Amino acid sequence: MSITAAQQHPAAPGAAGVEDVTGERRPAGAAAKRPRDNVTAYLMIAPMVILLGIFVMWPLVYAFYLSGFEISFYSDPEFVGLQFYRYVLEDERFWASLGVGLYYAAMVVPTGMFISLLIASFIKTLSVRMASFLKTTIYVPAVVSTVVASVLFVFIYQDQGLANWLLGALNAGPVAWLNDPALALPAIAVPGIWLGLGLTTLIMLAGLLDIPESYYESARLDGASFVQRTWYITIPLLKNVLLYLFVTGTVAALQMLDLPLIMTNGGPVNATTTPNLFIFNTFRDGSEYSVSFSLTAALLLFLVLGGISALVFRLISSEKAIDG
Repeated sequence: MSITAAQQHPAAPGAAGVEDVTGERRPAGAAAKRPRDNVTAYLMIAPMVILLGIFVMWPLVYAFYLSGFEISFYSDPEFVGLQFYRYVLEDERFWASLGVGLYYAAMVVPTGMFISLLIASFIKTLSVRMASFLKTTIYVPAVVSTVVASVLFVFIYQDQGLANWLLGALNAGPVAWLNDPALALPAIAVPGIWLGLGLTTLIMLAGLLDIPESYYESARLDGASFVQRTWYITIPLLKNVLLYLFVTGTVAALQMLDLPLIMTNGGPVNATTTPNLFIFNTFRDGSEYSVSFSLTAALLLFLVLGGISALVFRLISSEKAIDG
């Protein structure tokens, strides 16, 4: 049997194609197009990389550089190495604020995700017109300013506010919601959940609509209940969505500033002093080296948030979503 020139040299101009590493044949000119495609891709991402470098990476590197100096408004900066990192790590108020932030995140993130999943599951069963109305309604809190929400809930929690009026109707209360160290942070968590409910619900709904309905129909035929369908179908197929909402929600909750600042100013007895509020109060206290201390505390918070995100992604491995 004779072997043609094209078979001997697949890359020759007369060849119909070449084999790639997978053994599949592709057009002979595809290899020549790849460098050009790579250049196009690099040019498209270049503006974002440049902006990221200018406004994120360089300020972050420069902040770490400044954290090694003792910065004062009354004297020239003096290099002190890691001295301020030791000061922050030895400060009990910094660790207490991290505990407050984690407690706030533990209340807001799982509760908000659970409520959003229930609402999204309900919206999915409605007609198109009714679903559109509810999606618009549930998104309203997302466009409300945090300042407006803070003032609104301060009035709700007053002695003669709506919360105590409802308790009075049940022959209970009144309760000093924002003046009780045990109740102040849960009271702040309520508007935190309300503000994030709209966006979380819409993201959850988009994930639900991406799950093929045939999965649920098969489960119904097998006699699976709503809880079983949710546990064995919805949650596994929403894993990537749930992971995204959990990580971003936890990071946002740990950085909460507006609600505790306006509603309680960190009180009572620092029960609502979140990490960012602690850094903010430290910066504005006017002490000689408050700039260096607050800058170092902010960088340590950045490392904590990065560590939490990395730990979550490590513990919950994210696989490619199953396409229907």
